[in-house]
Amino acid sequence: KVPFFTDYRKMFKDVPGIDAVAIATPSGMHFEHAVEVLKTYKKHIIIEKPTFLKPSQITEAYKIAKGLGLEIFPVFQNRHNAAVRRVLKGLESGELGAVRVAAVRVRWCRPQRYYDLAPWRGTFAQDGGALTNQGIHHVDLLRQFAGEPKRVSAVMKTLGANIEVEDTVVGVIEFENGSVGTLEVTTAARPDDFEASISLVCEKGLAQIGGIAVNELQVYTPAPADCAAASEDFSRCVYGFGHEVLYREISSFFHEGKAFSVAQDDALRTMRLLNAFYRSAESGGWATVDSTEESPRLGRADEKLANLYRTPAR
Repeated sequence: KVPFFTDYRKMFKDVPGIDAVAIATPSGMHFEHAVEVLKTYKKHIIIEKPTFLKPSQITEAYKIAKGLGLEIFPVFQNRHNAAVRRVLKGLESGELGAVRVAAVRVRWCRPQRYYDLAPWRGTFAQDGGALTNQGIHHVDLLRQFAGEPKRVSAVMKTLGANIEVEDTVVGVIEFENGSVGTLEVTTAARPDDFEASISLVCEKGLAQIGGIAVNELQVYTPAPADCAAASEDFSRCVYGFGHEVLYREISSFFHEGKAFSVAQDDALRTMRLLNAFYRSAESGGWATVDSTEESPRLGRADEKLANLYRTPAR
């Protein structure tokens, strides 16, 4: 007997007691929908990945929310995976020592029929490519594990589908602390998804997380027996259990005054790192991560496409 709506504006009118709204529309619509929910309906917002497509949109949305006394909760649910938490604990305690090399490998299969399912898929205006849609969680975890990136160099290609965005990206990362990293994300693997992993070569050992959604601690040399205990079975839930933890965090924020784990600057830095990969591919050289420059392609305006995902005002 839960009420449902095909017009979110009618929902707000009929159910005024709503406190927070989860925005899970096409990526390129997140900012427009977030601003409307904040300004017009005065609701807190929970925003699914990749938050927004432009770093400046994060700054603007938080400015609006702050002015209205509202909150924004970006979703990076994989931070709550048991394997991720175990590796972070090893880094924070010094058990692993400093990170020397970080490596991301996402080798997934997204054939043409996947992109043909909806007009927004495979577009710069509404989607972004393999890095923005599929690789965003690994991009975020690079920061969590290895520290803040200083600059990146990337090559992007479209190799397995007829789309305007990249389905393959290979990149190199230099971190502020002197460590280095590599990134390989592709949806051009065939015929299935093969790997989605992140590995860390540290001064005291090696850690590697893989599985469906960074849910298996596959290698942990300081304490090999911890691999089984820190691995979770995601075969029946795909996206894991992180959303439940995240929503409990939101509840604790309001009811207990506990801080939410993703602050504005945290979300902004992940979006700047994502954007830097695109800027590097566009320029053909290194791109500084801590920059206000933005990709002219990612999140570019396309009113005709956006109109497909707008609910007409009545």
